[in-house]
Amino acid sequence: MSPIRGYVFDAYGTLFDVHSVIEAGRAITADPATLSATWRQKQLEYTWLRALMGAYVDFWEVTEAALQHTLRRLGLTPSAAQVRRLMDAYLSLACFPEVPAALERLAGSPRAVLSNGSPTMLAAAVASSGLAKYLDHVISVDPVRTYKPSPLVYALGPGTLGIPAGELLFVSSNGWDVAGAKAFGYQVAWCNRTDAPEEELGVRPDVVVRTLDQLPR
Repeated sequence: MSPIRGYVFDAYGTLFDVHSVIEAGRAITADPATLSATWRQKQLEYTWLRALMGAYVDFWEVTEAALQHTLRRLGLTPSAAQVRRLMDAYLSLACFPEVPAALERLAGSPRAVLSNGSPTMLAAAVASSGLAKYLDHVISVDPVRTYKPSPLVYALGPGTLGIPAGELLFVSSNGWDVAGAKAFGYQVAWCNRTDAPEEELGVRPDVVVRTLDQLPR
C-alpha cells in the first residue's frame, strides 16, 4: 500500500450498527431481526434505484419508504407512534464497540465520514455516539443529490480533505461500497465483520480487517 494521508469511513454498517434498531422492533414483531434485515436491504435497493432513475430524495425519506414497504411485506400493522420510534432509532444508532478507540488511534491524520445519510441523520448519529471529537469531517451525499456507488459521491472525499483519492484509505463494511471506492481510485480497507465472500466486480480491497482497530496507520 502507498502511504496513507487520511481516512474516509462509511457510516452505516461500518461505524454504526444499523441492526441496533432491532430493540425498537421488538415492540411490533416477535422476529425483529428479520424486520431489520429486510428494512436494510430495501433501504439500499431504493438508493440504487433512485440513483439510476435520477430521482433523488434524501436518506431519511428513503429510509422511511423502505420501512413502510417492509412493514407491508411482513404483514405488520404498527401504530404511528411505533413507526416513529423505529425511524428515530436511526438517529441514535449504537456504534460498534471498537470504533472510538480505533478512530482515536488514527489521530494525526484527517478522519472523515462519507455517507449516504442526510446531514441531519449523520449529525444526530455522530452526536449520540460521542464520535464528534474523533472526526474532522462528516460528509453527506446531499450536495451531489445521488447515492453510492456514484463517482460523484466518492469525489466528495478528496474534494473535502484536499488529498488525492490514492492517498486516502476508504473504509467500509459493505462489499459493494468497497468495490465502488476502489474503482474510483481510493486505497480501500474492507471491514468484513461477517466473513462474507468478496463481491465479483473486478476489483479487490487493498486490506481486509475484521474490526476497525486492525486498520493500518
